Amino acid sequence: MEKQDLEKSQLSPEELAEQEAAELPDREAMSLVNANIAAPVNLAAALNVLSDDSTAIAIAEQNAPIDQSI
Repeated sequence: MEKQDLEKSQLSPEELAEQEAAELPDREAMSLVNANIAAPVNLAAALNVLSDDSTAIAIAEQNAPIDQSI
C-alpha cells in the first residue's frame, strides 16, 4: 500500500468523533461456567494373534504436569 492509499484510508476527525466504545466487563464476569479442564491420556496397544512363541510389547510413557489456578 502506498502513502497516498494510507492517507485516504485514515478517518477524519468527524468520523473519529462518531466512534463509540464500551468498557468490557471483568474477565470473571464474562463466563458463567469455568471449564478449565486438562485430561492427559496414556494409551498403548500390542496385539499378537496366530504367532506361536512370539512376544508383543507396548509401552506408553507420559509426563504431564498440570498447574491450574483461578
